[in-house]
Amino acid sequence: MLGHNTVEATELRAIIERIEELEDRKDDIVADIKGVYDEAKGTGFDVKTLRKIVALRKQDAAKRKEAADLLALYAHALGFEFL
Repeated sequence: MLGHNTVEATELRAIIERIEELEDRKDDIVADIKGVYDEAKGTGFDVKTLRKIVALRKQDAAKRKEAADLLALYAHALGFEFL
């Protein structure tokens, strides 16, 4: 539990400052990522598809396969082929 002594206030201030620094860095990284997507769009890549690929690469291979299988199953049930 936090009290009102100097040590805890100093520790709290240090934690808050670290969080603020990371938030600032996060904003810079988000801007950098946007710049890469803009560059990719400028060279003819579809940004929506790139974002999907990035998201898929973050997934575990088994979960990715399960999602793809379900998508194919549902598409087939609706009368169209997917991939």
